[in-house]
Amino acid sequence: MIDVNHQIDAVQRQVGTRTLPAGKARVTTISQTYDASVEDVWDACTNPERIPRWFLPISGDLRLHGRYQLEGNAGGTVEECDPPKGFTATWEFGGETSWIEVRIGEDPAGGTRFELAHIAHVDDERWKEYGPGAAGVGWDSALLGLALHLASGAGMDPAEGALWAGTEEGRQFMTLASERWYAAAVADGTDPEQARAAADRTTAFYTGTTPA
Repeated sequence: MIDVNHQIDAVQRQVGTRTLPAGKARVTTISQTYDASVEDVWDACTNPERIPRWFLPISGDLRLHGRYQLEGNAGGTVEECDPPKGFTATWEFGGETSWIEVRIGEDPAGGTRFELAHIAHVDDERWKEYGPGAAGVGWDSALLGLALHLASGAGMDPAEGALWAGTEEGRQFMTLASERWYAAAVADGTDPEQARAAADRTTAFYTGTTPA
């Protein structure tokens, strides 16, 4: 049984921008503190035998300048690696390239803080349509998987995860995550009405419902 509300409240979400050589990029940042050591969280995020237990099956060369491929999802190149503090990699999917930055460190309050920033060039029209939740809700699901894995050492088959997403509990999780990304967008200065419409479309996408 997953405590959906506890997991949603345990995650911090932030929306911002960054200027890259190619222009302005959107940045969605998600973080959570886990009751685990820095070394254990690092291993869970970089060990090809453990990544499938909470995320997706992965292949490739998981080291600096190596290429990786997540089954049915993104692939890319490891651009920076500083064990056990973090890494940066390209995130290549659907003919587009964005970047992920993972940072791992001790939380002053105890435990280990995991933070992931997803940096992407997203045009204004697409951003207006779905907002940060388009990618953010997916990352919420990943952090949930990591939380379950670190707590038990067990893994979840991707097919089982997909089935859970279609349950009432799974739809509640997706809806609440989308609402938190709505709040993060408003906190970043997005017009609340625009953010509301984008969040509703994102919620509908992830829950398989019709936007209100």
